[in-house]
Amino acid sequence: MGFSTSFHDAAQSLASLVERAVSERSPRLGRATHAHIIKHLAPPPFPSFLSNHLINMYSKLDLPTPASRVLSLDPSPSVVSWTALISGHAQHSRPLHAFSSFISMLRSAVAPNDFTLPSVFKAAASFPTSVPGVQLHSLSLKLGLLPADLFVSSSAFDMYLKTGLRQDAQKLFDEMPFRNEVAWNSIMTNSVLDGRPDDAIRTFISFRSAGCGLNTIALCAFLNACAGASYVWPGVQLHGLVIQSGFDSDVSVGNGLIDFYGKCHWVDDARRLFDRMPVRNDVSWCSMIVVYAQNGEEEESFHVYLAARRDGMEPTDYMVSSILTTCAGLAGLDLGRSVHAVAVRACIDGNVFVGSALVDMYGKCGSIMDAEQAFQEMSVRNIVTWNAIIGGFAQNGDAEMALAVFDEMIREGEVKPNYVTLVSVISSCARAGLADIGMEIFKTMKEKYGIEPRTEHYACVVDLLGRAGREERAYELIKEMPMRPSISVWGALLGACKLHGKTELGRIAAEKLFELDPQDSGNHVLLSNMFASAGRWEESTEVRKEMKEAGIKKGPGCSWITWKNNVHVFQAKDTTHERNEEIQAMLAKLRREMQAAGYIPDTKYALYDLEEEEKESEVFQHSEKLALAFGLLCFPPGIPIRITKNLRVCGDCHSAIKFISGIVGREIVVRDNNRFHHFRDGKCSCRDYW
Repeated sequence: MGFSTSFHDAAQSLASLVERAVSERSPRLGRATHAHIIKHLAPPPFPSFLSNHLINMYSKLDLPTPASRVLSLDPSPSVVSWTALISGHAQHSRPLHAFSSFISMLRSAVAPNDFTLPSVFKAAASFPTSVPGVQLHSLSLKLGLLPADLFVSSSAFDMYLKTGLRQDAQKLFDEMPFRNEVAWNSIMTNSVLDGRPDDAIRTFISFRSAGCGLNTIALCAFLNACAGASYVWPGVQLHGLVIQSGFDSDVSVGNGLIDFYGKCHWVDDARRLFDRMPVRNDVSWCSMIVVYAQNGEEEESFHVYLAARRDGMEPTDYMVSSILTTCAGLAGLDLGRSVHAVAVRACIDGNVFVGSALVDMYGKCGSIMDAEQAFQEMSVRNIVTWNAIIGGFAQNGDAEMALAVFDEMIREGEVKPNYVTLVSVISSCARAGLADIGMEIFKTMKEKYGIEPRTEHYACVVDLLGRAGREERAYELIKEMPMRPSISVWGALLGACKLHGKTELGRIAAEKLFELDPQDSGNHVLLSNMFASAGRWEESTEVRKEMKEAGIKKGPGCSWITWKNNVHVFQAKDTTHERNEEIQAMLAKLRREMQAAGYIPDTKYALYDLEEEEKESEVFQHSEKLALAFGLLCFPPGIPIRITKNLRVCGDCHSAIKFISGIVGREIVVRDNNRFHHFRDGKCSCRDYW
């Protein structure tokens, strides 16, 4: 069909309207223009240039059906038309449609060009298999576009990275005659994401040697690599380069530096950098919140969150999930609930990251019913969500529910378990005395779930066997390990030996721990306490003497309780609290009532060689009892009392709090460094197995 000059002039004018519809993101204008062309100019087929404009418009406006219809009405669509359609599918996350259109294009004997192939590679990068991308690579080689064309090479390179073929990506990168900034940045970033910080650093050095200028992404990739590997001095040197090159005012680089210093435990440097930032965004505030939380300074973390809110920062999913993690570390249930309310008001409580953090926070604060409710309300769950609820049930002593949720996860099949999942599952079995079930899961984890046992799993199994009184079998398992036993493995064995009075095997475990971490006071104290519990006072004293000679200081055991937003901290035999007289009077009253109910103090937990009467007084001044007495003075009847302890709760305190819960008729929740204990009506959720 021939067209007059006037037709072409009018068509060109209407083509400009089509482009305007794209720039204004206006489907209405685009459809109106298309209708005007059909009504006032001519029915399809249109001239090639006009078809190209219409297909491009519909594709960019994410209207694939009319785009495909226009192309189908063209008797001989050009490579430009096909490319516009394929690009639209790829840009709007329809990789199968993009690839299907590409196959149709080849069947129409239209050869792809250097604009078509990058879109097809983008589609191939979304597939769960690398086969289509590899086949596309072969076609690109035949067409002479690989590795000569920079854009085709870059898109193929990105495809290999996203489909997990790192070596093929590296090979293509090495073959590229020209590399742009995007290619350099991609290989550095993906090295970091793939857990290869050394490769990222080496690539950065090559990047600089090639004469490439610094950019934000490259600098952040280098900092992430240093942070991940705890390479302090290379990161500090880069900080100097950042200042010299003027990137110190770049907010993204500043955020990367804060994260780097935080992960290297240079908290004060991170804070100084944060305070000096000329511009801060929500990531800056969140990074500082996370730095404090990761370094055990949860209270400072919460102060930064409050400062961010005062500064006018709106709560984001990252900020809220970060501060919920802080609340979990503080065991601050009331604080966590207030943050939950903030998330609801900001309409981000449905976000999967926020939801997962809520499940984790409630579980770690001992409110497992709230954790379960938050879990049930989530429409989308990821592996972090499932791990949080399973871990929550495990920590709170409900192994049956932990195993039931794990079974539900396997049945649904949408999310596959990872190594963290199985750590929680085996750990829940250990805490509930389900040794046979835990061992079966451990023995079949590779076969059933494709997960190789790590040291964390061996530590859980050693704990599982040790709690069940099978310390010798646990020791045999350690000797059979295919990797070097970690601190957690030997620590689990030492804890089991103390629990069951196996002092000789405990000494072996302790000596291994001293080799791995000679400055850890906890291992020395545990060995000393094991001897003391067995009545071997000379050996107990000798261990403490060795600690003193080595300059190893024992960190104090303490318990704390929150009342009216103030944290009250107690140590054993603490008399410094302003309400000490009332606390001691309450303890004396409780002691009389407990003894009348049949309580007998377990004096083996008085870890000094004292007279029996002195030992009874000694155990009644443990920090968790002091915190409980304070809680009974302050909290009104019916309100659960929540106590946190930084060490394992001792056997006498455990027995005493069971008695007290029955006497006062209220729930008492104690979180120690291992799990939660929910005391009600003279019983504990752990069933005396912890």
